[in-house]
Amino acid sequence: MSDEKLMSKKKPAFSVSKKLDEYLSYYSRKIEIPIFYEDLLRFSGSVTVYDSNDQDTLWIRVYYSEFERKEIDDSLKKVYSILHSDGSNNIHQYLNVDAVDFCTFGNSKPFRIKIRNILNDNFTYFYVKKTDASRIYGLELEHMLSPYNLNFLVYKDTLIEEHIAGIPGDEFIKNMLPKCSEPEKAQLAKEFVKFNERCMIRLLGDMRSYNYVIVPVHDFDHVVYRIRAIDFDQQCFEGKLKVYRPQFFKENYQMVELVRGKLLRDSVDQYKLEERSIVAKRILSSGVRIKKLRRICKTDIISNEENIKMLAEQIYELTLDVNFKQCKTMGDVLDLALNFVKRNYEDVSMKQIIEQNIKIS
Repeated sequence: MSDEKLMSKKKPAFSVSKKLDEYLSYYSRKIEIPIFYEDLLRFSGSVTVYDSNDQDTLWIRVYYSEFERKEIDDSLKKVYSILHSDGSNNIHQYLNVDAVDFCTFGNSKPFRIKIRNILNDNFTYFYVKKTDASRIYGLELEHMLSPYNLNFLVYKDTLIEEHIAGIPGDEFIKNMLPKCSEPEKAQLAKEFVKFNERCMIRLLGDMRSYNYVIVPVHDFDHVVYRIRAIDFDQQCFEGKLKVYRPQFFKENYQMVELVRGKLLRDSVDQYKLEERSIVAKRILSSGVRIKKLRRICKTDIISNEENIKMLAEQIYELTLDVNFKQCKTMGDVLDLALNFVKRNYEDVSMKQIIEQNIKIS
């Protein structure tokens, strides 16, 4: 199936509700910042950004009039300090805004800010985007249900996201995957199965190869690869369940072939079960926080009626849980999906406890 048939042409941005805004404030995600997304749109010119092979990256490097540049630079340094430090101005003298890049590709149209420490030339990035409620739910769920914590800030119509380091999935598949050893390919196949399962469980869609990164981790005498999502625009919007399963995008074909070639069916089932169990444990350990988020999401509008009905029906066919047929919002669908995973894990755990007690007695 082609991506055009899988995905809607354009996902609308959804405003942040009062309850979600209060949640963000309570958990220190909502902090006043000195610059807004709209301010960065006032650039006076731009040049195309090319990669090391002279290929268009789909980013443009923007520049501002001399009158505005100092104020924008100072504001971006302040945002960096709020995101990564204590928010004071003490470190500003050691920072330089090396580049402000703008991407016109995709839904979020982000600005990418490159900040360099002039004392040692270390640099990092952060992103400035328009606020979108579904993206915020995606970031929070990634923070709680994945192996990785995320740092982001929201203020009015502007979202600040930290940079997630790694090798873009499409570049890795094209340039590095062919050079991997056979054991590394087997480990990548395992990681893709787990990543695929995690995305489906928490309803994170559109994980085409350029929307995730591969992170190599050196462990003793070998390299372990991890897969991290970097784009959370398609959280709980689309109606087709396949959108939430990375295996169905043509950009991931080589990863799917890797799974087929390296893993037996029993191993695939084992890794899926492992990931479901890990996510269930994270749901339990997230306690009140994830309960609050799910409760808010159930009352929020982050999709349309057609998508909600379609997704609920398809998940019902998969789980045979009749409660999905009663869903009125995408938050209802998400809540039931997470409950289904948690309940199955608790049922299995309780069964094991009972069996163990029988053996002891």
